Amino acid sequence: MTITISLKPEHFNSLDVSPVQTVIEKLIREGAIATSEQQITFEIEYPREPEDPRELPEIPEIRLWFVRLDAAYPWLPFLLDWKAGELARYTAMLVPHQFHRVEGIQYNPEALELFVMKKVFTLADWLKQYGIPSKARVKSMAQMFGYELDDEFFNLVAV
Repeated sequence: MTITISLKPEHFNSLDVSPVQTVIEKLIREGAIATSEQQITFEIEYPREPEDPRELPEIPEIRLWFVRLDAAYPWLPFLLDWKAGELARYTAMLVPHQFHRVEGIQYNPEALELFVMKKVFTLADWLKQYGIPSKARVKSMAQMFGYELDDEFFNLVAV
């Protein structure tokens, strides 16, 4: 079941993460957080001039909102719909990158590595807290960005 969270300009302009907070609190209250893996998508409404060539992650107000969201819910990638591109878009909001017409999004390699490793540690701890098996999930997320984590790594982080 996909969960779509609608975001309006007023949310971005006031750094209001309550639409996400409401959904997450409901999932936690209903004990459905573990079964909501890769279910959240965002519907972003933000007015732009027709000649504005920027992608959403290039708009400072939207990026700042996602920085705020990530500070509140650093484990959110677990809930994002990866297949719908939400993980890539979320990452683009937080990691410096460039868009290429042919190659698509190109993240800054060092920034991406730091982001991925931070998410690996965050998710491993958070999944453990909820009693959700994490090794395969964390490995899959890292693979989405081209990183291979071998089993020896997980011995270090006790996943």
